[in-house]
Amino acid sequence: MLTPFLAQALDVAALLVSALLFGGMTLFSFAFAAFLFTALPVADARTLIRRAFPHFYLFVIGTAALGAALVWARDPWSCALLALVAISTVPTRQWLMHAINAATDAGQRRRFVQLHGLSVVITLLHIALTGVVLARFIR
Repeated sequence: MLTPFLAQALDVAALLVSALLFGGMTLFSFAFAAFLFTALPVADARTLIRRAFPHFYLFVIGTAALGAALVWARDPWSCALLALVAISTVPTRQWLMHAINAATDAGQRRRFVQLHGLSVVITLLHIALTGVVLARFIR
């Protein structure tokens, strides 16, 4: 059994990690990528974004997994949501990201649009699920 102090410390840590995940995904998705394509020539922006995405996905996997572990004792549903975010990011990083790059390299515009659209939907779902986790702290 957790002491009240330890339970509160875990709650605070879980909240902060979940907020970091939510904010990090939102900032990267809506600001960083768009900024790169307005601040740099397209070829340079494409190169930089390709280098950044593997690290972004590792951030999502690690932060979501840590958040799930921290929130487990407090809220098993939030734990499950964060675990889902972490687990579903693995194929996104290992397969989808590479498929998007391959479609771009091969000049397959239609395939790129479809795959990129799928990655956007996945990221928006991850942001929404993390938002649910944050909302569950208010009860």
